[in-house]
Amino acid sequence: MKKKKSFYKWGKYLIVIGITLLMFLFYRSVERVPLLADDNMVFVKAVVVQNDHEDEQAQASLDSGDTQQVVLEIRSGAHKGEKVDAYSLNGYLYGANCKVGTKVIASLSEYDGMLSANVYNYDREAAIAVLLAVFFGLMWLVGGKKGFNSILALIFTFVAVIMMYIPMMYIGVSPFIAATITVVIITLVTFILIADFQMKSIGAMLGTIFGVIVSGLIALVFGHFGHVTGFNVDDIENLIYVGQNSRLDIGGMLFSGILIASLGAVMDVAMSVSTSLHEIKEQRSEITAKEIFKSGINIGRDMIGTMSNTLILAYVGGSLGLVMIIYAYSYQMHQILNMYSIAIEIMRGVAGTIGIILTVPITSLIMSVLLTREKKAVSENEQKCECK
Repeated sequence: MKKKKSFYKWGKYLIVIGITLLMFLFYRSVERVPLLADDNMVFVKAVVVQNDHEDEQAQASLDSGDTQQVVLEIRSGAHKGEKVDAYSLNGYLYGANCKVGTKVIASLSEYDGMLSANVYNYDREAAIAVLLAVFFGLMWLVGGKKGFNSILALIFTFVAVIMMYIPMMYIGVSPFIAATITVVIITLVTFILIADFQMKSIGAMLGTIFGVIVSGLIALVFGHFGHVTGFNVDDIENLIYVGQNSRLDIGGMLFSGILIASLGAVMDVAMSVSTSLHEIKEQRSEITAKEIFKSGINIGRDMIGTMSNTLILAYVGGSLGLVMIIYAYSYQMHQILNMYSIAIEIMRGVAGTIGIILTVPITSLIMSVLLTREKKAVSENEQKCECK
């Protein structure tokens, strides 16, 4: 019995490792067409060691975006330890306001043994590492063992999206199918890691999968009748270029992304409802399926309001620049409502929220069936024992 428990305890981690390994092998097997010219450019860590006109150049750069001329010491790559002259355009997206000691990322190009360097941006890797360390540390400290498993689930989710979902679309798999497969795998692994393979996790898994797929289907219907396609998004020129050099279905990307975007919120609702209903069943073993379903609806009603706000506000926050432009330029209502960008954001927010809303009754129904079936199975076993 102890061996069986130990196997189950560590077996789920072995399964996760195995799935991750398979995704990594799949990721490595996909051949990408190079879209940039091979100009021997590399990005390296560097630090500014000399700026003869630091104050003047910094002020000029701030005022008019002029280029700074600096000397960098390379801190990584094949040219580590070497010093090189470089230029930095202190723009809004690229370059940096360089002072002696400023850590930057530089782009290096080598021609006939001569190095050419430009400051690409500030080196933010240390700050990102500290932020992630604090995040994971707090999750582990507060959550304990479940917090640690949540970290593993989060890392797995990132790996699944990067190593499976994106490459699948790149090689021509339908974006909707790719998203559905990714959602199913992420959901199964996340709930097994966090809640093991229990009745409540099974109910949450099924509720999540149904809820997310509903979100995607609603988005597809709205896209059809609202004349919104995946070609009405930002960076469409770059995406078309990618599509010309791969089998990417650009039109379906927008709708498959809604499945991935709504997954977290739907998982939260499904797990909360299923856990609450499981606890109610533990306290009231005689409860009927109808009562369990009603309890699930009552529990989910409060969640619907808060989680809907969570999803809608996330999309509004992500589109804040667009909202500010609309406000500042006093766009007219007919103009606003019929902009592609607004229609897309409405579609994302509302479709995801409908998925959250429907997750409540779906999960409640699934749990009412699972929990009462469990009771029925126990009763039948007891009757068999009495007969013997």
